[in-house]
Amino acid sequence: MKHASWLPCRQTVMLIGWVLLLGFFFANVEIQIEGSTGWAASLPTWRIEKHWLLDIFWGSRPMTGYHAWLFPCVALFFHLPAIFFARWSWRIEARVIACIMTFWLCEDFLWFVLNPAYGLARFNPASIPWHRHWIAFVPTDYWTMSAVACVLFIVSRRSRWS
Repeated sequence: MKHASWLPCRQTVMLIGWVLLLGFFFANVEIQIEGSTGWAASLPTWRIEKHWLLDIFWGSRPMTGYHAWLFPCVALFFHLPAIFFARWSWRIEARVIACIMTFWLCEDFLWFVLNPAYGLARFNPASIPWHRHWIAFVPTDYWTMSAVACVLFIVSRRSRWS
């Protein structure tokens, strides 16, 4: 019976591993799309540089047409299993949102690490103007999204939400 109690934890670890792999691949795709200029700076897309809602919901980063279409697209992809199996619950939604947050955290960090124009040495506020708020050595979003994703993964393991 000890093995059975580890199964949900192992499934969560495997799921997180898969999401990290997806983040790795998508970071490489975005490096090919954006090159050395992050946050769609050199892409032929519209931009809203300043707006009070961006300060509240977007970490003071510009909103671009690229991101306006990309973020919902990724969210829809992560919801595909719930649609495919015609099964939805708050537990599943919590896990999906946790996966989306983990994906974007991984993808964003790996964009810098794997990008020849950046690397880990340039992962700092001076080199990354679109991440305007930092705590310690990472953007503030990394801390908040990591905390929320962890809580959502824990909550999604509770059977009463099924």
